This record gives sequence, structure tokens and C-alpha cells, in this order.
Amino acid sequence: RWPVPYRRFDYRPKTDPYCQARYTFCPTGSAIPVMKEEDVIEVYRLQAPVWEFKYGDLLGHLKIMHDAVGFKSSLTGKNYTMEWYELFQLGNCTFPHLRPGMDAPFWCNQGAACFYEGIDDAHWKANGTLVLVTTISGAMFNEMAQWVKYDNETGIYYETWTVQASPDKKSTVWFDSYECSKFILRTYQKLADLGAVFKKIQTNYTSIILFSGEPIYLGNETSIFGPQGNKTLAAVIRDFYSPFKPHQSVREFFVDLFKIIDRVILNHQFYLFYNLEYWFLPMKSPYLKIIYEEVPLPVGSKASFGV
Repeated sequence: RWPVPYRRFDYRPKTDPYCQARYTFCPTGSAIPVMKEEDVIEVYRLQAPVWEFKYGDLLGHLKIMHDAVGFKSSLTGKNYTMEWYELFQLGNCTFPHLRPGMDAPFWCNQGAACFYEGIDDAHWKANGTLVLVTTISGAMFNEMAQWVKYDNETGIYYETWTVQASPDKKSTVWFDSYECSKFILRTYQKLADLGAVFKKIQTNYTSIILFSGEPIYLGNETSIFGPQGNKTLAAVIRDFYSPFKPHQSVREFFVDLFKIIDRVILNHQFYLFYNLEYWFLPMKSPYLKIIYEEVPLPVGSKASFGV
């Protein structure tokens, strides 16, 4: 039963014009090129502190990192970057808007892959990581590109939180996050399954974890907030989210985050929206933790190609 599987969808819905991003999503994005099958392509692990472009290493000290993957074609010499991130910034994916005249919390939440030519060496090297992890053929790259299209069209919602029973590594995971690092891990696994052999290097990723007893299913938007919904529960959920106003600035985001952490610790309560459904989390110590832990590079299942 646990963890609750991340739900995939048949198509990506149009975004509501109410949802606005301070920073344009994927401003220089392009289609993934078709590589010549005999090409030899270097694959790079890219990691830098979140919002490094604006705040430098500030969030790196908290080990809040953003992940991407880079490619370099031997035949053309061209570099490419691929990453997955929020269309409307992290605050909007994590907390809803309480809009006047609307009973249900309104979510501006989508995440997507972004592919563009070039690797910004300075960005990734200054406070982070740019390291070769494997080598693949052009044919493998093209197969990966088809998988990215499927993954991007069906996995559309960003999930900030991992929720588990305790800090123990073997504890039950109730919900798994779905964010930038998980996309990179899925991409590496796909390449391994296609035959890529990864170097033996340590790779760490950021997770934001909530600690909770067994979650209680509450219902979906219609069953809670609809005409026949549970008005008492609806009011409680709206009140829980009321400290959050999904601001665009990092400072205000963290002010709101600490307000809700205070509520979580005092009241041992958290209301989670996952797969378009609401869950009650009976929170327990240590309530929330940001971890930066090793996830080994994958081992594939096919005949090898690469380093």
C-alpha cells in the first residue's frame, strides 16, 4: 500500500492565466536533437545550489541543491543541458492560493523538462558540480529522448515533500517526492537500462522530508469542497493553508514555510495534497528535515556501453 504511487496522466492540462511565474520557465529551451547513431556522447552530472543564479551559495550551505544532466556530442562538439523544474517556482508548487470566491485551494503546480543547447560551466562549477558520469552512443541518446517525451507528458505535477515514518533509513515511506533530482535519477536509470555504464563516484541529492504517523485519506477537491462536501473539513484545510501566500521572493517563501512549521510542531498536523487528493498527516518529531544523502549511480540490465 505504501508508498502511494505517483499518479501519471494522459495529457498535460493548459495552465491557468492566474498562475504567473516571476522567472520564465525554460526561456531558451529547444527540441531535443536527433543524434547520429554512431556518435559518442559524454554525460555529465550537474548540481548547484537552488537559486544559485541569484543568491550564490546561500542555499548550498543548507544543502538545498538543484540537479541537471549535461551532454556533449563528439561528432559536433555541441553541449546540451537537460533539467526538470517548476513552471511557477517552488512556492506555488508547495502551497496553494486561497482565492476570493473559491472554496477550494487553488494550485499553480506543474513541473516539466527543459532542454537547451549549451552548458553554463560557471553556474555549475562555481558552487556545485560538473562531472563526467558516463558515455553513451547517439542511438542510446535518441532512445532516451523518446522516453523523456513520455515522462514529461505524463508526469506533470511537482511534489515537494517526501513523507516517511521516522528518520530511520529503513522506515516506511508514505509518499515520495517528484522533483528535479528524481527526474535526473530516472534519466540515469533509463540510460543504465539502455546499456550505459556509470563511473563509480559518490552522488548525493537533496530531499525535504516530513515525518508522520500513518496518513489518513480525506478525499479529493469535489468530495471536500464541492456542493455536497464536508464544510467543516474544508474550513480546517483552508485555515491550515492560510499562512501561505505563494510569494515570488525567496525570503517571503521561507517566512511562510517557518510559519507552517510552527503550526506543524505545535499541533502535530499537516494537510498534504498529493495526486489531486488530500491527506491528513499526524506529524511527529523531528517533524521536518532537509537531508543530503547519497543515492548510488544505477547499474543497468543490458550489454554495456561506455566507460
